[in-house]
Amino acid sequence: MPVAPEVKHEVAIPDGVQVNYDNYILTVKGPLGELSREFMHDRVKLSVEDGKVVIYCALPKKKDYALAGTWKAHVANMIKGVTEGFEYHLKILYAHFPMKVSVKGDRVVIENFLGEKAPRYAKIFGDAKVEIKGDTVIVKSINKEHAGQTAANIERATRIKDRDPRVFQDGIYIVKKG
Repeated sequence: MPVAPEVKHEVAIPDGVQVNYDNYILTVKGPLGELSREFMHDRVKLSVEDGKVVIYCALPKKKDYALAGTWKAHVANMIKGVTEGFEYHLKILYAHFPMKVSVKGDRVVIENFLGEKAPRYAKIFGDAKVEIKGDTVIVKSINKEHAGQTAANIERATRIKDRDPRVFQDGIYIVKKG
């Protein structure tokens, strides 16, 4: 049973952003860089017209309706990424042993976590940039997925197992997204 007779989402293209849709690949260019992503489906269609991106589906089923909303969010995130970028702030917290956090190549190295001799590593995903300022780790990227996955990798690298989490609250935690 169809959800609605049709679904039509529109995402406005701001000034200074160029959007091109060719061969199922949407390319968004802006002041901070360029992002590309494939949008291909037999029922949900995407087009660029009159300064906006239009996602359209006639007689959608539940999954088509959901996919159109997902595509709208992806396009909006791509446009926001090339204009403003995405930034995640993480806080380094320790009560027992002082941690040393550094960036080496495409990995974040966490040393002396709970007094462990072996360092822990977190992979920097895609084009994300990581900078450490005192007890704050800042992850920046124009791609929301790369910034979010890198922040999650850093947070997950300091997950504590086999100890009481009420006592051992050491770690690196996401405190701000945006």
